[in-house]
Amino acid sequence: MNMPVLNVPAAPPATDPLDSLFDTLFRPMNAQGVYARTGAYESVVEALAALISSRREEATEVFRFPPVMSRAHLERHGYLKSFPNLLGCVSCLEGSEAEIRAAADRHLAGGDWTTGLETADLVLTPAACYPVYPIAAARGAVPRSGYRFDVACDCFRREPSPHLDRLQSFRMREYVRVGTPEQVAAFRESWIARATALADDLGLPYTVEQASDPFFGRLGQIMAFSQLEQSLKFELLIPLRGAAAGTACMSFNYHREHFGTTWDLRLEDGEPAHTGCVAFGMDRLAVALFATHGAHIADWPAPVRAALKL
Repeated sequence: MNMPVLNVPAAPPATDPLDSLFDTLFRPMNAQGVYARTGAYESVVEALAALISSRREEATEVFRFPPVMSRAHLERHGYLKSFPNLLGCVSCLEGSEAEIRAAADRHLAGGDWTTGLETADLVLTPAACYPVYPIAAARGAVPRSGYRFDVACDCFRREPSPHLDRLQSFRMREYVRVGTPEQVAAFRESWIARATALADDLGLPYTVEQASDPFFGRLGQIMAFSQLEQSLKFELLIPLRGAAAGTACMSFNYHREHFGTTWDLRLEDGEPAHTGCVAFGMDRLAVALFATHGAHIADWPAPVRAALKL
């Protein structure tokens, strides 16, 4: 398995060969990275979800989260420190009937109704695993066997792009492990093997490379270096544009005690629990399948269709 260090992710080209797939996969909705999804595309996403579910380990709890989460929880996670440029907030027209009507009427008069918006107590969920840590922490001490969770969510990150593998609104599926450092390390190593086997079953070319998250600003560069130095993140990259840099379609993450300390999520001995996750970018994987095998599912290799039951 090839594991070189990934320093800086390459941007997709201005003229993108993936564009030829757009009509097969999507329909425009007047916003970059936010598209209506075709039946053919959704059939592949649903098949991928079923395939990933078939690899679920025993004693894994399942949660499916809405596309919004508590603003206070996201602030506690430290997201404003690490990724403030990617955040999406929910804002609403509030006040008396007259105040709300006045704001709406400004639009009818050619003005800007959004000046009347007030920030709600909700944000758009940026990662599927974020809501599960306070749920686990509310139970008290983590049992000796730890926790395994299967979570999924429609996520949002403010990264407008015309490229089909860089959506603003996207689906994320994750397996999450909570426990001792040894339990989490074993979980991640096991899932690197499981996930690469899954990619093999799907006929997808890939490399697994050490990586870092896109932390914001100068301090973020230091955080990214530390993440690389400690080998906390690996990504499965699939080349969607020939010899160009691959697209991260899965990631394997070790958070150490970050969420354990943040949420007072503790082991039976009182030490902060460690956490890790394997994340599947459902939309990126679907795009990768079409980019690799072609626009017509009926023409895909028989072993791939069999794996997906298509």
